Amino acid sequence: MSASDALPPIRPEAEYRLPALTDTPAERPLPWARRVWQQAWLRKSVILLVLAVLWEIIARWQNNDLLLPTFLQTANAFVNGLLDGELLLRARASLVVLLQGYLLGILAAFVLTTLAVSTQIGRDLLATLTSMFNPLPAIALLPLALLWFGLGTGSLVFVLVHSVLWPLALATFSGFQAVPETLRMAGRNYGLRGVRYVLLILVPSALPAILSGLKIGWAFAWRTLIAAELVFGVSSGKGGLGWYIFQNRNELYTDKVFAGLVMVILIGLLVENVVFQTVEKLTVRRWGVTR
Repeated sequence: MSASDALPPIRPEAEYRLPALTDTPAERPLPWARRVWQQAWLRKSVILLVLAVLWEIIARWQNNDLLLPTFLQTANAFVNGLLDGELLLRARASLVVLLQGYLLGILAAFVLTTLAVSTQIGRDLLATLTSMFNPLPAIALLPLALLWFGLGTGSLVFVLVHSVLWPLALATFSGFQAVPETLRMAGRNYGLRGVRYVLLILVPSALPAILSGLKIGWAFAWRTLIAAELVFGVSSGKGGLGWYIFQNRNELYTDKVFAGLVMVILIGLLVENVVFQTVEKLTVRRWGVTR
């Protein structure tokens, strides 16, 4: 056997031509209808429109304005309430009280969670208080608040602080507990202690959890305020949107009752979709902490 026979056979060379890039079909743009439908505000508007149409149909089928006014009647009462200023005045009164209780609740939650992450007794205190008071409805404390603080804004602020404090404290503390140990060690290496350690290390890292707690606290506070104003308004003869709803219910102006409810819903949608979403875009989404 010769040396050439021992070598493996050599395959003939082959050349393959790849299709030119210009020959590939270009990606077609989405139709304008699909591009428009991808807008979140449009989809939410369609949902609201469908709900309004269903409301109108059911109210006309029932044909009893005292029990369920039509959507058009409610819209007319809502516009009239805005034009004469009564709805805006009541909404302003509610929001002023809400802001006071909300800010005080945030401050109290920050103090409790700072103690909880700093000392063992603070952790025990937070765990004990949240186990006791978080399941307790805020509106159940209103009779005691009326005894302690009288017929004034103090009673409403007290129940608002209760409704905001516990869910926000739990969410914030859970966010603090989830902060990676490397960040904690970096903060300690820089000599951060106490409040500076919480503000510069824990709060930025736990901001998604804190924002979730702020949303939950806002929702609890808003519905607690409306419910409390029903009782508080009856006692003092004044109040915000809750009193507006109760007063018109007593006078059998059902369309105005629904107009007050619509105002409560619109304020909730405005805060959720404008205030909180703007804060998220400027913080956690911009920093890449969340999607």
